[in-house]
Amino acid sequence: MKTKGKWMMTMKQQKPRKTRQVLKFSVLVFLALAIAGGFFAYKYVMDALRPVSVSSEVVTMEIAKGSTTDAAMQALYDADLIHDATIAKFYARVVKLTSVKAGIYRIDKAWTLKAILEKINDPAGAVSTDVLLTIVPGDWARDAAKKIADKTDLDATELLALWNDNAYIDELSKTYSVITADVKKSGTRVKLEGYLFPETYFIKADWSMEKVTEKLIAQTQSIYDKHKAEFDATKLAPHQLSTHQVFILASVTQFEASKPADMKNVAQVFYNRLEIKMLLQSSVTVCYSLYDYTDWRDCETNSGIDSKYNTYKYPGLPIGPITNPSEAAIDAVLNPTPNDYFYFIADVYGDGTVYFAKTYAQHLANVQKYLK
Repeated sequence: MKTKGKWMMTMKQQKPRKTRQVLKFSVLVFLALAIAGGFFAYKYVMDALRPVSVSSEVVTMEIAKGSTTDAAMQALYDADLIHDATIAKFYARVVKLTSVKAGIYRIDKAWTLKAILEKINDPAGAVSTDVLLTIVPGDWARDAAKKIADKTDLDATELLALWNDNAYIDELSKTYSVITADVKKSGTRVKLEGYLFPETYFIKADWSMEKVTEKLIAQTQSIYDKHKAEFDATKLAPHQLSTHQVFILASVTQFEASKPADMKNVAQVFYNRLEIKMLLQSSVTVCYSLYDYTDWRDCETNSGIDSKYNTYKYPGLPIGPITNPSEAAIDAVLNPTPNDYFYFIADVYGDGTVYFAKTYAQHLANVQKYLK
């Protein structure tokens, strides 16, 4: 019994000792993690103050009028000029560089965060007080109007009305030969759709509607002049498309494909269909017919909509352009890749790759494989 009692006492003594050991170990682990966490947090913050690149690369970016410090930091982050927008916001407050100035800046990726903050807080830091207007390939006229309105004092609805004004279009045609009488065709949604060239422009916030519009049309004219010989050749056999029809087909091609190589094949598919008087059956023309839709399925399931833009219902090209096409899309129509395809689909669930088919059976197989 004595031996047993002694053993029990030893066990009671050992239990608190083990508990203390576990507690000490836990404290040590916590301290180690805290130190490690603090080290990594410190390193992360210090890295965020460093340049995003060791080599020089100058980026042109805009701090919009009325931007807060937080908005400016987000713009810098979006332009890949800083590592972390949140840290930059706090750092700007710490170093008291929160009086950001609106304007267009040329900022080097090799600059530190502090150097960038000093630049955008300097009243003379901006290279221009212009605003940057970016129309992207495939934008609709209404998208362009909204972007212009967001950057200026102009009204989007009034811009769209101007772009439908026959008298104004007549005035444009006197200066810009790319604007032909076909542009005024009745029944179109926006008459200058297709001619608002997608590009990044420097404009003044106080420009008139006409001046902004002519900035865009002038760029379209420049592309037209560059490809004038090809436009003239396309008017002849086998394609026989007018200047306006080139812009119409380019706008559809732009909507259907994103890669230049795909565009050239897509354009040829449409030529192949036109040659045998086959309906183009382009679902993107249904998208424009709907004008408001949620996703591409809406365009696929509403092919019966009665609209002169709808190439499922009406033969030939749609009544007018359905996007503002890029130079690549225009070039695809002027210089298509010869092929004998009549069908294609884009892998909307993947990387957007376009798959072509010669027969309807092959086309259905592609649909089953890539769109189901």
